[in-house]
Amino acid sequence: MSGITSYGTRHLQALFGSAGRLARSPLATLLTLIVIAVALALPAGLALVVNNVRVATGDLGGALDFTVHFKRGTPIERVQQLARGARERPGIDSITVKTADEALAEFREASGFGDALSALSDNPLPHHLIVRPAKSASGPAQIESMRRYFAAFPEVELVQLDLDWVRRLHSLLDVLRRALWVVISVLGLGVLAVIGNTIRLEIQHRRPEIEVTKLVGGSNAFVRRPFLYTGLFYGVGGALLACLIVIGGLSYLEQAVGELSAQYGGRFVMTGLGARGVGILVGAGASLGWLGALISTGRHLRRIEPRA
Repeated sequence: MSGITSYGTRHLQALFGSAGRLARSPLATLLTLIVIAVALALPAGLALVVNNVRVATGDLGGALDFTVHFKRGTPIERVQQLARGARERPGIDSITVKTADEALAEFREASGFGDALSALSDNPLPHHLIVRPAKSASGPAQIESMRRYFAAFPEVELVQLDLDWVRRLHSLLDVLRRALWVVISVLGLGVLAVIGNTIRLEIQHRRPEIEVTKLVGGSNAFVRRPFLYTGLFYGVGGALLACLIVIGGLSYLEQAVGELSAQYGGRFVMTGLGARGVGILVGAGASLGWLGALISTGRHLRRIEPRA
């Protein structure tokens, strides 16, 4: 029990000692935190922008809808029967049945040719289905499989689907995802480099102290401990500052986005970091800070040995 207490006491000493050293040089600490915060805020802000764009467009689900047109004269009961069977298939989120009368009413309202359409002796529009694929089956191959399924029924006249648009859409989303990971990787390496170089300078500054500690029997693990906590403080502090930057940026954009949304007849509210986003950002900062300090101390502490 005393061993555990002693171990915890040494960690607390290293923790508070590291915090005290950072507090004694506030300007240098603040400048380092700002650099780390900017590097963490950029990918976090980009991820939020991508997420808000997806939310604003309904997750782009409507862009993947396709229409199944039936031959004229097909009974509505048969259309509803095919819709019920198709809803049981995996990969389909929803199917909406539109009768010929409903289609004509919508066309009359949208086109503005109400008087001309009233002169028609019969309804020229067929029954049709509006099919929305599930998010898990929105790839070009899955949608093409659905198209073949509906086109195989003899009652179906046409399956209206712009597969080229689906391919372009998925290519665009893939580019955004890859760009986000590139930004995360590059700036993550930048954070590691900043923290690692800061710890290296701290090690060089405290070289005489480290030599004395090793001379009286201090191990590399004992010497390394305060530097690891310093890296952890840099990572967590930079992440918290990055959260403030992202929140401030979103607050600055929120009014302009609201005005733009109102011009299109909508009311879009931007999604912020939330508790989960803050947790992820702080966790990433802490991990990068600890890892950067671990790499730097592993390289430089071995080179420092007590002088004879």
